[in-house]
Amino acid sequence: MKEKREQAVLLLGFTAIFTGYLSVWLPGPGAGLSFLGIEMGEWFKFLGLGARRDLFYLPPITLSLMLIMWTITWPNQGWRAWMARGVAVLISLLAFPAIEDITGTVREQYVLRVVLVGVVILAALLSGFWSPSAKQKRLPWILLAALGIIGLLLPTWIYLVVRPFASQIIGLSIGFGLGVWLSGMGHLLVIVASLKHISTTSHDVSPMPTQKT
Repeated sequence: MKEKREQAVLLLGFTAIFTGYLSVWLPGPGAGLSFLGIEMGEWFKFLGLGARRDLFYLPPITLSLMLIMWTITWPNQGWRAWMARGVAVLISLLAFPAIEDITGTVREQYVLRVVLVGVVILAALLSGFWSPSAKQKRLPWILLAALGIIGLLLPTWIYLVVRPFASQIIGLSIGFGLGVWLSGMGHLLVIVASLKHISTTSHDVSPMPTQKT
């Protein structure tokens, strides 16, 4: 029962992150001025945000890596685990630049995103060969929590940075779109589930008996 609740929380978190990334982050006054999470990095390219705009592409990367880390904890490393890793790679492609961008004159601006997608692909390939030992059984959950913290803090921080610019351009005070809340809530659910699992497994480890002299 505990494992099923844990799985349900993680799946809910993953779903919220994915849905949030495809939902409105910047709630402008009209359809043409409302931007989805997947559109934020491209739109702010024209405002001189520089490399910081790549942080808007983090949610599909953190989601993909978290899904891969989760499969490592599965007792059965069969076709379902590999299918989940394949789905993770497909999700990471949401952050992949357009072909004309990476072959154009300013392709150096897109190197980081290509590298991040490459990290996801490499992690997916290597994860099937990592069978955590008894001492390492908490490590995938620690990585899950760390990825959750990164995905929660960095995209939210960069959104807070760009809100004043967007408000000035549109001429209206801009709040937080549904996508920002869903992405943050999803990462937070993963953090909570991971830390709870780590805490539970820590309590399950009994100390070594001492010998009486």
